Amino acid sequence: MEFLLDLWLGKPAWMWLMFITLVMALLAFDLGVLGKRREAQAASGAGQPHEIGVKASLKLSLFYISVALLFGVWVWSTLGPQSGIEYLTGFAVEKALALDNVFVISVIFGALAIPRHLQHRVLVWGILGVIVLRGLMIGLGTALVTQFDWIMWVFGAFLLLTGIKLLLARGGHSDAPDLERHPVVRLLKRIIPVSSELDGQKFLTRLPEAGGRRRLHATPLLLALVLVEAADLVFAVDSIPAIFAITQDPFLVYTSNIFAILGLRALYFALDALIHRFEALKPALALVLMFIGGKIFYTQLFGKMDPALSLGITLSILAGGILTSLWKNRTPGPAAKPQL
Repeated sequence: MEFLLDLWLGKPAWMWLMFITLVMALLAFDLGVLGKRREAQAASGAGQPHEIGVKASLKLSLFYISVALLFGVWVWSTLGPQSGIEYLTGFAVEKALALDNVFVISVIFGALAIPRHLQHRVLVWGILGVIVLRGLMIGLGTALVTQFDWIMWVFGAFLLLTGIKLLLARGGHSDAPDLERHPVVRLLKRIIPVSSELDGQKFLTRLPEAGGRRRLHATPLLLALVLVEAADLVFAVDSIPAIFAITQDPFLVYTSNIFAILGLRALYFALDALIHRFEALKPALALVLMFIGGKIFYTQLFGKMDPALSLGITLSILAGGILTSLWKNRTPGPAAKPQL
């Protein structure tokens, strides 16, 4: 058992093993226990598919956030207050940046006509790919930061420019993408034929061709899964430099990333219904990116900023965006009756 004490990317192997076990248990619970419960509810509802409502989505998301925060308490007590604050700051930033995925994922599901009761299956299985992809990208980022000191200047400039571009951007994500010309779709079609029809919860199905032979086809559900993974990869280009500006500890970077993505999958169904009410959130995310980019330059010139101050500024910007959105979309009260 001595190998559990060996250092891997700066932390004992048992810490990594504990985290991976926790994530796998959460995924098994979501896909296994909750998935079977949804199937049982669908069977008892005269064949009507069970959809995840806003209330259930919020409850499940609160559960994931609670687990992430409890993990942060453990980090604080085990690795010290600075590591705890860096983890919480990273989680807050990654959670906020991950919210932008909702726009793209919603468009993908709409363009492919994926029913609401099947979307959760795509999202849960999608997190398995995200765990691997984020791990590879974080490993690459760690190697770059370790070998090249100037790479942080590049990260800072990239985040500043991305924040400014997002702040000045107009319009939303309402336009449906041209999936026929999408490079990911074209690549998948070169590998395997894609069916235009769903086959229940199956990602792959066999369809008859000329001569009576049945050939394996990808269903639109698999196409949606591949596109969601591609979207996660694109958004990781923003989130990886952002988290490295907060902490360069691979353990804190990876755990905060994965917990933020895990919660997003649960929160998606509520956000998809309510995202139009948070129109000020996107400018807030832009300001967060600009702040983190500016913090990189501050750190390079004057030294590291107090983690507690960084966390406070980040949370204040995000809270301001949420409160501003709610204020703009407040329901006006009943008009006063004229006095006679």
